Amino acid sequence: MLSVFRRFIHSKFGALFALLFLGIIAAAFIMGDITSGKFGTSIGAGETVAKAGGSRLTLSEFQDRVQRVFENARRSNPGLQITDFLAQGGAAQVYDQLVAAMTLKEYAKDQDVHISKRLVDAQIAQIPAFQDAAGNFSQESFRQLLARERITEQALRDDISREILQRQMLAPLGLGVKLTDSLVLPYASLLLEARQGTIAAIPAAAFKDIKDPTDAQLSDFYKKNAARYTIPEQRRIRYAVIDAERFAQAAQPTEAEIAAYYNQNKGAYAAKESRSFEQLILPTEAGAKAIADQVKGGKSLAAAAQGAGLSAAQLTDQSRDALASASSTAVASAGFAAKQGELVGPMRGSLGWVLLRVTAVKTTPARALAAVRGEIVETLRGQKEKRLLSEFTGKVEDQIANGGSFEEVVKDNGLKLETTPFLVSSGKQVEDAAYQLSPDVQPLLAPVFAMSQDDDAQLIPIAADKRYALAAPGDIQPAAPPPLAKVKPLVAMQYKLAQGNDRARALAEQIRAKVAKGAKLADAIAAAGIPLPAPQTVGGRRADIMREGQRPPAEVAMLFSMASGSVKTVPIGQDRGYFVVQLNGIKAGDAGSDKALLGQVRDQLSDVVGQEYGQQFERAVEKELGVKRNPNAVASVQRALTSANNGGGQ
Repeated sequence: MLSVFRRFIHSKFGALFALLFLGIIAAAFIMGDITSGKFGTSIGAGETVAKAGGSRLTLSEFQDRVQRVFENARRSNPGLQITDFLAQGGAAQVYDQLVAAMTLKEYAKDQDVHISKRLVDAQIAQIPAFQDAAGNFSQESFRQLLARERITEQALRDDISREILQRQMLAPLGLGVKLTDSLVLPYASLLLEARQGTIAAIPAAAFKDIKDPTDAQLSDFYKKNAARYTIPEQRRIRYAVIDAERFAQAAQPTEAEIAAYYNQNKGAYAAKESRSFEQLILPTEAGAKAIADQVKGGKSLAAAAQGAGLSAAQLTDQSRDALASASSTAVASAGFAAKQGELVGPMRGSLGWVLLRVTAVKTTPARALAAVRGEIVETLRGQKEKRLLSEFTGKVEDQIANGGSFEEVVKDNGLKLETTPFLVSSGKQVEDAAYQLSPDVQPLLAPVFAMSQDDDAQLIPIAADKRYALAAPGDIQPAAPPPLAKVKPLVAMQYKLAQGNDRARALAEQIRAKVAKGAKLADAIAAAGIPLPAPQTVGGRRADIMREGQRPPAEVAMLFSMASGSVKTVPIGQDRGYFVVQLNGIKAGDAGSDKALLGQVRDQLSDVVGQEYGQQFERAVEKELGVKRNPNAVASVQRALTSANNGGGQ
């Protein structure tokens, strides 16, 4: 369990992958069809990388899923690089999840466990991406999202079934986990542990005597660090906007339609009366009569109720139907027949004997057609615009599906074709930092950057039921570093910084060695031969430094992984130099008397233990079914994706 706890605390992408995979139905990542097969001697796109019973996972399916998870992660973090993603174990975690899902599917089949269509339908209806503004399932949104993500409805249903199956089979394993104080106390006490240390910075910029590079040195440095300067893939986006305003004239309702709507909704425009009441409900008729007598004698209903240890309820702006539904038809009729200020009852209601006092009467006169014509026109126009827009976009989609080119569909439907300048996936323009992205283009970025250049154009909502864009990628510039001449001053500066970083590393190691032999860190810094910042003393409790899940700077975090009195070096990062870190002392924590902290840590550890129970169950099922894994699968996908994404995160 210790290893799981450490991964839980320290993994940069652990939580991300859990959300991505367990929430797989929302992300709409598909595994694809799975058929039987055997391992080959070499790994090709269709070769099996895992096999469980009659199901198998192919290399292409595995690679496609890793690519999709990476792309989804990059949508929320545009700077994420494929190399960082893979270095943190991204491919390995996706592989384990896919094998686990396939294994549980086979195990469920053996145990006659099945997921019903109605349960899958219910899950689909709850996905926010498939809901309209009112929170109801929208068939149009469902269809458009599947088309945009290039996912079939059956593939989505298969994925949802697998996710439900995992939840139903694994979630119960973690229920009721109880951990003793003796197990929780060491972890809770770690949070109260306090450490103090001294940190000295050796900046790369401190070395002022570094010479400017020659052209040959600069060229060699640029080639070796090409990934650092690589500009992400750039695309032009071609699009044509379809706005509901296009149908404003055609959507204008006729006089006959206005009159028909008024007649169909006469009840909404008829005279209305609503009333407000004080209400008191008692269990016996005798008790109700006693209160009524007090009110007739001059007491208010609220005061009489209070004297009996009760309180009167306030019913505001009640219609006759609403009051009848809450009590009875007879009570509602009496309440609406009484005058303002009168007491009604006691009368038998659905919950007991009812007393009502009319506190306010509000009358709304009937509204003639002329008075409501404007709002009827607005309602009908909106309905017709929405219908005409839906019919028009449906026709456009049919034309695309039937082989119509982007240009043909735009021309045939009288749309205006627009093209953006080259953009990166975040919407920025490399050549013009002041470029402002059009609000119409912002929703197109993610879908268009997910398309291949030969994919059909897609209809993408800009504002649901109001504004759409038919969009497709235009020219595409692959990720690549710019010509050296274009960034020469920047590269020269970073060359000198890298040289300074190498010298900072060597000096930091010399200082570390002196301090390890007994020299004071401040003295070693002063004797370095170049001006350096004075060492700083830092410290605190682990819980305070790592509060609310915030990871502290690497040099501070280092203090909590060192032995007392030891000294280490740690890079500042980005060729900016090195830190020398010395741990001066440790004050152990004791959470024995902190019941609140013990409870918090117990809850966190219980979740982790529950997850480990699930992992152990998966491993046991894997062993029972004789699941076969290809040991070269992860490495093959990592190589393929690193090459395909050009080492620049694209």
